[in-house]
Amino acid sequence: MPTATNLRGIYLVAGSAGDEADLNATILRFALLVNDASGQISGQAQIQEQGVVGPNSETNIGNVTGHIQALDFGSITKLVALKGEAVVTLPPPVVLSIVQPFQAHFAIDDAWEGIGSWTLGSQTVSNVPVRAAVLAGSEV
Repeated sequence: MPTATNLRGIYLVAGSAGDEADLNATILRFALLVNDASGQISGQAQIQEQGVVGPNSETNIGNVTGHIQALDFGSITKLVALKGEAVVTLPPPVVLSIVQPFQAHFAIDDAWEGIGSWTLGSQTVSNVPVRAAVLAGSEV
């Protein structure tokens, strides 16, 4: 039976986009399955409000899809584009859940480090550090 470690060209990446040193920052965390041959990406993400305590401090983004493309621009060797949707519950006094679109774009090196931006609904976080690690599969 095949395992993740012997599927050539497919690997798992986990990381974040945001300023981890800022205790009030909003951080995007992601776990992505990358198919290097086709450039397709699928996975999950979560937005964490580091300065907020309680149920509204995290927003899960399911069914994240996207694309990775090779690039030769100095230290930037890959461009990543992601999209998905999140169900966001509005705080009281309005009790309502809405679906908001999610997008992210990263300019990274071969170690999955670089800079990125992301948007959830009307909230945008720009030019933040991206750091990730390849957890399983082919080495990049």
